[in-house]
Amino acid sequence: MVTDERGRVLGEVSEGIGVATNNVAEYRAAIAGLSRARDLGAGSVLLRSDSKLLIEQLAGRFRVKNPTLVKLHQQARGLARSIPGGVAFEHVRRERNREADRLANRGVDAWLSGAGAGYSRPEPAPELFPGS
Repeated sequence: MVTDERGRVLGEVSEGIGVATNNVAEYRAAIAGLSRARDLGAGSVLLRSDSKLLIEQLAGRFRVKNPTLVKLHQQARGLARSIPGGVAFEHVRRERNREADRLANRGVDAWLSGAGAGYSRPEPAPELFPGS
């Protein structure tokens, strides 16, 4: 969700991305939000997320090791550099991120009713140490 300084909603992004890890989904959401903010002409951005890993990696305090996340991180940092006044990163508690969760759920629901209509969850992995 993209808002102005007064909290007015300027734009929303909600899309289904298919089967992905939570970390990939968090990066994809950040990239979509940064892209939308840039397209709306944002002078500066405060990117908030309830993903501590995402925020710490984008702020440069945590290393990115996973090859997929490295590519997404580079894309997000490139978008951040395209915002004239820069991007600040803030970790927020999940309960302060309800609107983002609503948009994420809307995207998942759209994917499940469209391209992901035939998706079924995989069976859980067998126990490594049964009976322990």
